[in-house]
Amino acid sequence: MSWDYPTIRTELRNGVLWATLDNPPLNLIDEKFVTDLIALLDETEADNSARVVVFRSADPDFFVPHVDIQRIPQYTAKAATSGGPDDTSLGALYRRLSEARPVTITALEGRARGAGAEFLYACDMRFASLERAVIGQPEVGLGTFPGAGAVQHLVRLAGRGQAMQIILSSEDLGASEAERVGVVNKALPDGELISYVERLAERIARFPEAGVRLAKRRINAAGLAAKEDVHVDAGFFQILARDESAAARFGAITERGFQERSLAELELGAAIGEL
Repeated sequence: MSWDYPTIRTELRNGVLWATLDNPPLNLIDEKFVTDLIALLDETEADNSARVVVFRSADPDFFVPHVDIQRIPQYTAKAATSGGPDDTSLGALYRRLSEARPVTITALEGRARGAGAEFLYACDMRFASLERAVIGQPEVGLGTFPGAGAVQHLVRLAGRGQAMQIILSSEDLGASEAERVGVVNKALPDGELISYVERLAERIARFPEAGVRLAKRRINAAGLAAKEDVHVDAGFFQILARDESAAARFGAITERGFQERSLAELELGAAIGEL
């Protein structure tokens, strides 16, 4: 069985659901992507044939670069349908991803920034291409705040000092450095990445489900932030996203080609430093 959605293509092999993100032109987060992610989480929760989900991208340059800044109200409204009355943010949806029944793994072969990087952190494991993977949190440099989990995840993954540097600098992080500070599990040569992830995913998928699910639940209990912190961060993002200084900086970066397949998007960390 496989499930296909407008922005996520899937293939089920040996208990592993390969979920390829495909939302052209840039794989931005919008209401279509949020709708499809909710549907995938719902269906894998109800059907245990997918023991592990591996996320990768159809775009060689971009995993998920960030949210579509023109669609914030629309995707936020869709995210609000994913849970209870307090689950009204992308961060709350990503919390569902962290707590999903299947084990979730990301194979990062392009750029993941902003809420795209926060998607990465929300997954259970992360593996990155040495040649192509880029991770970044550009929000502070653009006058906003990372509101979908970066603060909570990065402090736990990399420690307080590294979290400060990654978030406050708004610089891009390559795969080797991301591995060194603990943001990704392992950085591998591009030609070895998928085979490594496939072996690991299929190995986990063969294990008795009860033990895997219990281990994941208890690791989450020890390692995830309180849900209240997720709500607080989401609120700060919503406030600063409407600030005049943020609007000015978004306008300046948009003139350089932001949200287009341009040098500004490919080298976003450098472009922000030049504003």
